[in-house]
Amino acid sequence: MDDSLTQPASIDARIAERIRGLRSARGWSLEALARHSGVSRATLSRLENAEVSATAGALGKLCAAFDLSVSQLMHMVEDDFAPTVGRAAQPTWTDPETGFRRRSVSPPAQTLAGEVLECTLEPDTRIAYARPPRRGLEHHLLLQDGALQVTLGPRSHALEPGDCLRYQLFGPSAFATPPHCGARYLLFLV
Repeated sequence: MDDSLTQPASIDARIAERIRGLRSARGWSLEALARHSGVSRATLSRLENAEVSATAGALGKLCAAFDLSVSQLMHMVEDDFAPTVGRAAQPTWTDPETGFRRRSVSPPAQTLAGEVLECTLEPDTRIAYARPPRRGLEHHLLLQDGALQVTLGPRSHALEPGDCLRYQLFGPSAFATPPHCGARYLLFLV
């Protein structure tokens, strides 16, 4: 069975609604959000109308403009808090551009900060973020399978299965897999 979200249009519509609401709450026009985020006005319009799925890069830029982590945004579009969530009910989002998959393992809760994500990158994939979604956001990345190169500012870390990288985000970051294998990792956000 495909482990992607069974109703991708549903989550795209909820992301669109939340982005529109966040923009409106700040009194920003599409042009203003484009200036703050670096995402083009045309793309923002298509995202807000759920005509396209947001890429990891676009979500990262939008969250930085709103001073939210991507996980916080995703929690805003998920259902009410329940203390337990089975694997089949854990929402999965797939970046249509890179194939990056992000499963929200932790039960969604808007009032709780910590969470666990299961992430998968295909071989020969690179995702870069120009700035953090929230300065100082703490990550614990535990590589389960494959190989992963994590670049934080000027420093690069080559990870192998079982390695754990703990860091805080203050600048640009990038995640890359080699041509011969992908990566599956758990990301703990604090």
